[in-house]
Order: sequence, then C-alpha cells, then structure tokens
Amino acid sequence: MSHSKRNAFDRRGWLLAAAGMLVALILITLSSTAQAGVGDAFTQALEKGPLYAALAAFLGGLAASLTPCVYPMIGITVAVFGAKKARSRWHAMALSTTYVLGMAAMYTPLGVAAGLTGSMFGAVLANRWVVTGIALVFVALALSMFGAFEFVLPSSLTNRAANVGGVGYLGAFLVGLVSGVVAAPCTGPVQTGILIWIGKTQSPWLGGMTEFLFSLGLGVPFWIVGTFAVSLPKSGRWMSWVKSAFGVILLVLAGYFLKNAFPSVLKSLPIASWVPIAAIALGVAGLLGGAVHLGFDEGRARSVRKLAAIAASVVGFVVAIAWLEMPRIDPKAEIAWMTQEKDALALAAREKRPVLVDFTAEWCAACKELARVTFVHPDVRPELDRFVMLKVDSTNDDDPAVIALSERYKVQGLPTVILIDSTGAEKRRFTEFVEPPRFLSALREIK
Repeated sequence: MSHSKRNAFDRRGWLLAAAGMLVALILITLSSTAQAGVGDAFTQALEKGPLYAALAAFLGGLAASLTPCVYPMIGITVAVFGAKKARSRWHAMALSTTYVLGMAAMYTPLGVAAGLTGSMFGAVLANRWVVTGIALVFVALALSMFGAFEFVLPSSLTNRAANVGGVGYLGAFLVGLVSGVVAAPCTGPVQTGILIWIGKTQSPWLGGMTEFLFSLGLGVPFWIVGTFAVSLPKSGRWMSWVKSAFGVILLVLAGYFLKNAFPSVLKSLPIASWVPIAAIALGVAGLLGGAVHLGFDEGRARSVRKLAAIAASVVGFVVAIAWLEMPRIDPKAEIAWMTQEKDALALAAREKRPVLVDFTAEWCAACKELARVTFVHPDVRPELDRFVMLKVDSTNDDDPAVIALSERYKVQGLPTVILIDSTGAEKRRFTEFVEPPRFLSALREIK
C-alpha cells in the first residue's frame, strides 16, 4: 500500500470512529435526558459505577501500553524474561502471565493505599484552591502528552530495571514488578486520575481492584506477544495520536475540576435538551478538526488549527458533562431546607423530630449526585418529610460560620450527611455518594 493510500485509509478509519463516537454520545445524552435524573434506570447506572470505573481503568492501561515510552519496549521486554525461547506455547503463556502479575504486584498496593487514605483526600478536595492545583497538574500532564516537554527517566535506571531477574518465572515476575518504573512517563497521567478517583471513593478493595485491572490492561500486549509470538504493528504516527487523545482527556478532566471549583462560570447554563447535543457536536467537531490527528510539528497553520480543535473539544465535552450534572428536579419533590442551625435544632426539639444535616458545596460533585439522585428518589423523598432538613453551604470554606459548624460536627471533607435522632444523638454519617436503597434503609432506622 502506498504512503498516500495508507494515509487516506487511516483518515477514513479515524472519521468512521469519530462518527461512531458522536452517535453513541448523542444516544447516551438522549437517554439521560429521558430519565430526567430521578428515574430508576439512572440510579441503577450509578450503582454500577465501580464496574464502569474498573473497565475504564483496564482500557486506560491498554491505551497507556500504546504510547511511545511503553510500546517500543514490548518486544525487548518479552525477550528479556525468556518468553521467545519458551519450551512450548503453555510455557510461554505461563511466563507472560507471571510477568503481568508482577506488574499487578506493583500497581495494586497503590490503589489500596489511595483507598485507605480516602478521608485525607476528602478533606483536601474540600478546598477549591487545592482542586485548582489538581486541575493545573492535569494541564501540565496534558502539555506533556502534546509534546511540550517529556518525562524522561535516567537511562542508567531504565537499563538496570530492564535487566532485573533474568530468564525464568522469577525473572518474569521481577521484570514485571519494575516495568512500572520504566513506563512511568506515559502511565503517570492515567494513574493520576485513577488514584484521585480512588481516594474519593475511600474504598481500599475497590482501589486495589481498579489498579489490578489497570495493570492487566497495560500488560495485555506483553502477554499476547509473549504467548503467541505475534509481531506488533510498527511504531508510527498513530502513537502520537494516542498521546494527543490522552492530552484531550486530561484537559477535559482539568476543566471538570475547575468547573467544580468555580461553579459560577457555568451557573447560567440552559437546561434545554439541545445544550448537550450541541456541546457534544462541538467536542466531536474538534476531534475531527485535528485535536488528535494533527501535530504541532506540522507547521504554524496546522498548529493553530490543532490548538483551536483542542479548545473546541475540551469546551464541548466539559459543557456536556456540566449539563448532565445539573439537577432536574420535579417541583413536587423539592425539599424545604433550613439554613440556620439554631432554628433547625429548635424546631426538631419542639416537635421531637430527627434532623438531617447536609454539608455541601457548589464545587462538590458527589454532593450534587446526592441532591440529584438520592434525596429526590421516589422511595427516599417521602421518608425525608419526617426530618428537619438542615443544609450547610460550604462553598465559601473561609466563612467563620462554616468553619465553626464544620468543627462542631467534625466534618473532614465533602460530602458529609449526618443523621441525628429525635434525642439529639448522631446515629449515621455518610461521607460519599450513597445509593437510594442504602440511604433509605438508614433513614428508616432513625427515630
């Protein structure tokens, strides 16, 4: 196939993939609109979140294996631990599996540690300036994906890591164990997002599972090459496309964090159903316009075009996400919140009613999920009528009144929902998004 024909084929493939993405995203948007945020299907989708997160981690690892600082190492690394000289196909498979398990042994503890320190993440992420700092980290990582600078490990460290262990099962395991260090320049951007998400879940087992699946995704090409002795496609322009795709994703993540830190920017976003369709169309137009397949090294005109395409993609997808997170609450399901603690506690004492205290903020995504999904659920909403509902808006975390209430209720991060019985004793506390069935069960225990 000639060079021009091959480029035309690659371009057609990219256009077809992007068109498929556009159709899928529009269908998802229309489905979400139909559910209106309070339907059972939407709630069930949220309950399946960890599975979707695990799948995303696996695909993230697989995508990271296709980047320039991992992909070229596959054939060399497989030769180092002896899979190419295995006695049989089963022997090669066993060596390759041992190698991947070595990678998993390195990444899985990171996920467990992030889950165990989840409360620290919650406290840290309650500060909008910390959130802004995280967004800037994502921007820096995105710039590295676009080639502004490179994360490069010392060659001496890379060479030493590549020769650890030698041939055999122990060698395969040890090579897998240290391969994460060699691959760090390209896995770092994906790992940063995963570890931050794990910290917010505050779940060690979920963190370990997610990182384990990430390492499996990263190890798939190594396993295939080692087991079946296949020849991978040669390195080429497509690897730069993978890096650019990572860059766009990282910028969207940065925009998402900034949206949460400064909610007033998108506060006037219309709730009309055409908004997400237009936003997704803008995002996909940016992808088609050169956000991924053009390079900054192709001349000034193409660099400007790529920059404009990236901006369109990021703005479009961030606006679409913001719209999907907007509450669309039936007026009949609105909750009569009180905002003064003194008045709320006095009413509860006078009428001998339990109290629900909701510490929330405009930039807290999980808080919005609670308001949009759990509190207005058809089964949960009637049960809340028994409670005196107190909302503490912690958007301005420098407010002395907010600081005093946070200290009094020992709030470490957002969200924090506290259930207090009619005698004034705290009975339950939630510091993460909680599904309607579990929340309803807790409400019914409070008297």
